[in-house]
Amino acid sequence: MDISVVGAGHVGLVTGACFADLGHQVVVVDNDAKRIANLQRGVMPYYEPGLEELVARGVRESRLSFTTSIREAVVKSTILFIAVGTPQKATGEADLTYVENVARSIAQHLPGYRLVVEKSTVPVQTGQWVHHTIKTYLKRKHPFDVASNPEFLREGTAIQDFMKPDRVVLGVETKRAADLLTKLYKPLGVPLVLTDIRSAELIKHASNSFLAMKISFINAVAQVCERSGADVQQVADGMGLDPRIGRSFLSAGVGWGGFCFPKDVEAFIKISEQLGYDFELLKAVRNINEQQKRGFAAKIQRALWVVKGKTIGVLGLAFKPNTDDMRYAPAIDIIEYLQGEGARIKAFDPQAMGEAKRLLPRVTLCQDPYEAARGADCLAVLTDWNEFKELDFRRLKKLLRQPLIVDGRNVYDPKRLEALGFRYIGVGRGRGETH
Repeated sequence: MDISVVGAGHVGLVTGACFADLGHQVVVVDNDAKRIANLQRGVMPYYEPGLEELVARGVRESRLSFTTSIREAVVKSTILFIAVGTPQKATGEADLTYVENVARSIAQHLPGYRLVVEKSTVPVQTGQWVHHTIKTYLKRKHPFDVASNPEFLREGTAIQDFMKPDRVVLGVETKRAADLLTKLYKPLGVPLVLTDIRSAELIKHASNSFLAMKISFINAVAQVCERSGADVQQVADGMGLDPRIGRSFLSAGVGWGGFCFPKDVEAFIKISEQLGYDFELLKAVRNINEQQKRGFAAKIQRALWVVKGKTIGVLGLAFKPNTDDMRYAPAIDIIEYLQGEGARIKAFDPQAMGEAKRLLPRVTLCQDPYEAARGADCLAVLTDWNEFKELDFRRLKKLLRQPLIVDGRNVYDPKRLEALGFRYIGVGRGRGETH
């Protein structure tokens, strides 16, 4: 099929590259001329494992191209995916300016039937506004359909999530749209969930909010574990074996971050308010997450008694492993709190150093974990990159001013580190803070 994807961000670029790899002709369009020029040269705008190779193969085999011309995309394609940003306003609502702009541009260049598909995460009822906008700005009365196909791509595993998803949600209102999208996704061999457009739009917000709720729940349980002497990892393991609950997203830590969870939870709260429902549960989910970040910084403060004038080494700055994304990363709030108390911060992240230089100008950025540990009074783990799991702890102990590790992701075995002479503090591990 001939496909266009409007937006070359984390969702749009992966979507376009994956469709091209499945054999379709794909045009990715973005109004950022510099980004498009870089993509044409094979330079990726962000780090995502496997993406550079996937894009290169699509371009080399003449199935994937990039342009700043939305007219070109509309003319060449039967299916147009809208994958532009929907940033959060100060009020918590999603800013749909980019979505509306794309809908207007599509209408102005529509040469015949097109299926316009929402891929961006949007509030329920956006589909009807996209339809209204296209209909309003059509120059000629060509037929078109609007559909919703929410994305469930996780940064760090986005290609795998696209190629081997749990399900594909298709919100459609006509048989023609259903047939086109079914044909497009059928080769993946996964369940296709056909719904109306409004239900599809809600599925995305409800899914992300539920996952955020699971994380906040286990973080709340971690607080109980710390106060009772229990181990939250053992509690989570016992809970997770119940198939009604499952073990995924039951890992206690410094809280959730990234672009999706904070934005989607806040947007779902606002959507519900506008529809006349006070979603108190999600407000608690959000508040627990904020408390978790503050609480972790307080752990470090208690462990050092006074942080002013002391040096804290930080391992991990991205909001999760296998990405360079620091949007709403817990590390930012934790570091800024500690700096506000007078601490000096040294930090290392395998991929996010460029972003960190921009976002955390007062942090000393290091070449590797050992440089971050050198002369530090404490080593704090904020992102669970695999390379942090098998460090040379004897070397670390010699480099640290105090053999103290505060593990915000419960990466390490407390008994092992204590046997090596470290003071270890985790999250909800029921030990360490009273030593």
